This record gives sequence, C-alpha cells and structure tokens, in this order.
Amino acid sequence: MISRRLVLLGALLALAAAGGVAAQPVDPTSQDALNKTLQILLEPSARSAGLAKNPEGTGIDQQVRALAGSDALTQEFYAVAGQILTELVQNTGGDAQKMLQVVERAKTDPAGFAAMLSPATLQRLRDLSVKLSDHKR
Repeated sequence: MISRRLVLLGALLALAAAGGVAAQPVDPTSQDALNKTLQILLEPSARSAGLAKNPEGTGIDQQVRALAGSDALTQEFYAVAGQILTELVQNTGGDAQKMLQVVERAKTDPAGFAAMLSPATLQRLRDLSVKLSDHKR
C-alpha cells in the first residue's frame, strides 16, 4: 500500500509540476495558465485534445489509466491532481522557479511535500490511494 501511495504521489507530482509553502498572490498570467491546465485535467475532451499534442503527456496518461483501472478512478485522479496543482500554484504565487524547486525536493522528500498540502487535499489524496489499492485487489 505504501508503494502504491508513492506511485500515486509521483504521478501527481509529474502532472502538477509545481510547489510551495504559503499562499501568495497569483499574477493574471499564472492564473490563466492554471485555469487552462485545470480545464485539461478536469474535462476528458479537453484532456484528449491536449494529449494528442503531447507525447510525454500521453505516456503519463497511460500510466494513470493503468494505475486507476477505470474511467471513474482516472477522472478522480485528475481531479485530485488539479486540486494539488491549484494549491501549489497559489503557494508559490505562480513562480515557475519556486515550483520546480519544490518538485525537485518532493522527489526525495514526499512526506515533506505531502505536509505542505491542506488537510482537505491530503485527505482526498489518502482517500484516492485507498480506492486505488482496493481496486487492485
């Protein structure tokens, strides 16, 4: 179960590619980019169109689908990724350099990364992890 959680966290990190500690104002350009990214994550038709343009994204999507095992869990996975991304963009004020630094730190300290998430997001991540573990049994 712990290894599945690490896989889940790793996939979410790859999707989110962001990070932070305390909420900061997000500039309009960063907010627009976040909104567009959320649309791709949350709307299957937008995600399909985006994936058609991005071979790397297609590979990640295939991993997510294999991990999730169902369309419903795949959609929930992307919803949780969107929630994490939103928090992390807000926590860095949309500063791309800060986001990359947090992602790099998270690779070696996933517990520290998880500790930066709000209690609601962390609980949602745990719940998804349990669902994914239960689905694989």
